[in-house]
Amino acid sequence: MWKISTRLLLLISGLLLCILSRPACVAQQNAKNVLFVFSSADQQHRDLDSFEKGLRTRVPQHLNFYTSYIDFERMVDASYRDSLAETFHHAYKNVKLDVAVVSSIEALRFVTQYRDRILPGVPIVFYSLSAKELEGQQIPAGVTGTTTDVGLRETIDLALRLHPDAQAVAIITEGPGFWWKVAQSELYRHRDRVKEIDLFGPPSEETLDKIAALPPHTLILFQLAKLSARESDIKPNDVLAAAAKHLPTYCAWKGSFILGCIGGAYTDGEKNIDSSAATAARVLSGERPENIPVVNDSNFQPQVDWRELRRWHIPESTLPSGAVILYREPSLWERGRDYLIPAIGLILGQAILIAALLWQRARKRKAEAVMRESEKRFRVMTDTTPSLVWMCDSHGKITYRNERLIAFTGPDPTVGFSDAWASYVHPDDRQNLLDTVAQALKNHKSFSTECRLRRSDGVYRWMLAVASPRVNGDGSFAGLIASAVDVTDQKLAQQSLEKMSGRLIEAQEQERSRIARELHDDICQRLALLSLEIDEVHVASVDANTTESLEQIGRLCREIGSDVQGLSHQLHSSILDYLGVASAVKGFCDEMSKQYDLQIEFSARDVPKQLPKDISLCLFRVAQEALHNAVKYSGISEFTVELVGTRDVVQLMVTDRGAGFDPEDVRQHGGLGLVSMQERVHLVHGTFLVDSAPGEGTRILVAVPLGVPERKYAEDDSTQEITRTQLY
Repeated sequence: MWKISTRLLLLISGLLLCILSRPACVAQQNAKNVLFVFSSADQQHRDLDSFEKGLRTRVPQHLNFYTSYIDFERMVDASYRDSLAETFHHAYKNVKLDVAVVSSIEALRFVTQYRDRILPGVPIVFYSLSAKELEGQQIPAGVTGTTTDVGLRETIDLALRLHPDAQAVAIITEGPGFWWKVAQSELYRHRDRVKEIDLFGPPSEETLDKIAALPPHTLILFQLAKLSARESDIKPNDVLAAAAKHLPTYCAWKGSFILGCIGGAYTDGEKNIDSSAATAARVLSGERPENIPVVNDSNFQPQVDWRELRRWHIPESTLPSGAVILYREPSLWERGRDYLIPAIGLILGQAILIAALLWQRARKRKAEAVMRESEKRFRVMTDTTPSLVWMCDSHGKITYRNERLIAFTGPDPTVGFSDAWASYVHPDDRQNLLDTVAQALKNHKSFSTECRLRRSDGVYRWMLAVASPRVNGDGSFAGLIASAVDVTDQKLAQQSLEKMSGRLIEAQEQERSRIARELHDDICQRLALLSLEIDEVHVASVDANTTESLEQIGRLCREIGSDVQGLSHQLHSSILDYLGVASAVKGFCDEMSKQYDLQIEFSARDVPKQLPKDISLCLFRVAQEALHNAVKYSGISEFTVELVGTRDVVQLMVTDRGAGFDPEDVRQHGGLGLVSMQERVHLVHGTFLVDSAPGEGTRILVAVPLGVPERKYAEDDSTQEITRTQLY
C-alpha cells in the first residue's frame, strides 16, 4: 500500500511539474535568437544597447541576444580564422539562430566564408559598412543590411576651411587599410596645397613621439580604434588626447569629441542603428534577406566642439552653413536673462508709466476743454429732444432735468431735483423703480424699466425708461443718465390685443367643447347603433358573401366610431374636467402611442389634483400641440413628457432627441403652433421656453405660477401692467 501511494504521489508531482513548466517551454520555443558579431570592442559597447532597443520595439516575441568578438589584427591568419570558426561551431551548434548581425567588413567576410559551418541557413544583416567596401563584390544570398559611408571628404574640406594656413595633414591609423586609402584619395584633391603625413601603427610610445615631432601648421586626421583584444598600456584615447593637445585634430568618429577633437562630418549614428534594427526585425518577421534592398545612409552634417573652436581661435563665422556647434557655454545674456528681463521690464515699465502720466495730464486738460464744449451741446440737444431726460449722481440724487421733463412735471423748475422725484412715480411702481435704480448705482450697470409717472395735470402715463452709467474724466463712476418716452398708447394697444387673443382662445375652447359633445353624444351613439344593427343583420344572414361584407362593414363602423371618439377626446378631454391635468395628459400620451405606434414616456410628480381650469387647459393644450409637432417634424418615435408640481409653480416639459430646428427662424417665418402655445401660456401668466438646435433635439418647457386668479376677458384697468412671455 505504501509503495502504491508513493508511486501515485510521484505521478501527480510529475504532472504538476509538466503543467507549471509548459508556459516557460512554450515561451522558449517562440523566442527569437539573435547573434551579434563585432570586430571592435569599442563598437560592441557603443551599439549593442541601441540595437537591442530597436529590435525589442519591433519584434513581439521574446528575444535572446548572443555576442561574439573577432580580433581584427589576427583575421589575416588562416589558422586563427579556422580556430575561430571551430569555436563558433561549438558555441552555437545547439542554438537555433534566427539572424546574425555583423558590424564590419571583416566580420561579414568571416561569417560568409565559414557560413555553412558556423551559421548554416542563418540570415545575415550587416551595418556600419562603407558602400565603397562592397564595391565590386557580390552580396551572397540570405545577406542584406545598411551601409554608412565615412564623411572623410567633408571632414577634410571642413578642416582646410577652418585652417587656411595648413601645410600638411597627418593621418593617424592602424595601417594602410581601407580607411587610409579613402583618406589618401580625398587628400589627393588638395595635393597642391597640403602634403600627406602617414602615422601607422597601434597605440604606443613611438606613436606619441611621432605626434610630438609633427611640424607646425599641420592638421591631424585621426582614426584609431581598439581593434585588438590585446591589452596595452596606451589606448587609442591616449593617442587622441596627445594629438589634440599638440595640433588641431579632426576625427572620423563623432564619439571622439570629448577627448579634444575639433569635429568632422558625421551621419546620425542612432538613426543608422535604428534603420539596421528595422531591417533585422523584417528578417525576424519572415522576410527573405534577398528581398530587402541594401540601404545607404550618406547624409553628412558638419559638427564641431565649441570648446575647441575657442581653444584654436577659430571664429564661428568661418563655419559652413548648417554646421552644428556642440557643448556651447551659455552667454552672459543666457545665464542672467532670468534676472535681466525683469529688470529691463521694470525700467521700461517705469519709463512708460512716466510718459503715460505726462501724456495723461496733457490729455486731461484737452479733454476738460472738450467736455465743457460738449456739455453745452448736450444741453441744447436734450432740451430739444422729445424724450424726458434726467441725470443723477453716484448717490441717486437728480442733478439735471431737460426742459421736456420740467414741462411734463410742472412749471416749477426746482421741483423734482434731489430725492423729490420719487413722489411723481405711481405708488404701485415706486418701490420697484427705487430698487432698480439702487441696483444700477451699485453695479454701475444699464437698465430699462416701465413705470407710471404723474403728469402736471395729475394723470399717470406709462413711461419706458432707459438708463446708462456715466463716468468722470478720470474714469470713475459719476452716476446715471436716463431718458423716458411715453408708451401709454402702446400699452393700451397691447392690452386690447391680449384681450382679443384671450377671447379668441376662449371661443375656440367653447367651440371645441361643443363639437366634442356633438361627436360623443350624437355621432358616436349613432355609429354604435349602426354597428348593432349590422351585427343583427349579420346573424340573420345565410349568404356567405353577404356575411363577409357585413363583417367588413361592421369593422369599418367600429373603427370610425373609435376614431370619432378619439377626435372627441382630442377636442375636449372629459378626463381633464374630472380627473385633472396629469390623468388627461397621460391618457392623451397613451392614445398617441397606440394610434401612431410611438414610445412616449410620461411622468408626473407632486401635481395638484385640483388646478384652476385655465391652467389645466393650458398645460393640456400645450402638451397636445408639442407632441403633435414632435411626431410630425422630429423624425423619431421616442418622446418624454414630464409634469412637476411645486408649492408655487407647475412645470410641463416635452422632450425629443430628433431633428431639432432654429427657434428664431421658426418664430420669424414659421406657422402658428409656437405662437399659439406661447399665447396660451401668456394668458395664465406663465413662461414659455423652446430649447432646440438643428440636429440636437427639442425641449419645450412651460412654467405656470399658482395662486394667480383666472384670467377674465372683461374690461380691466387701462393702466394694468402686462407680463411679457419670453420666446427663444
